[in-house]
Amino acid sequence: MRQLAIYRNNILAGILTEENRQDYRFEYDNNYFLSSESQVISLTFPKTQQVFKSTFLFPFFYNMLSEGVNRKLQCMLLKIDENDNFGLLAKTSQFDTIGAITVEPLPQ
Repeated sequence: MRQLAIYRNNILAGILTEENRQDYRFEYDNNYFLSSESQVISLTFPKTQQVFKSTFLFPFFYNMLSEGVNRKLQCMLLKIDENDNFGLLAKTSQFDTIGAITVEPLPQ
């Protein structure tokens, strides 16, 4: 099991979990959920206490990844399997992302 802390504008928004490569979950952090000032991280993740589940990495997070030659180069330099979307997300989405969302790996 691997987990990533998901931040929106440097505020912990929730936890993304990969149980295996066919079992993903996202859940909002309770403090983030209860804050009236916090916003949804994506329209596909309405602010609710439910756990979102998927058999593949959620498109919202998958779309944060590079494609093509850039992806191949990142995987080669970081020594990550090209099919390990979760691992690539963990290594490449900690800083300087296009939007307000960043991730941080949690200790296993």
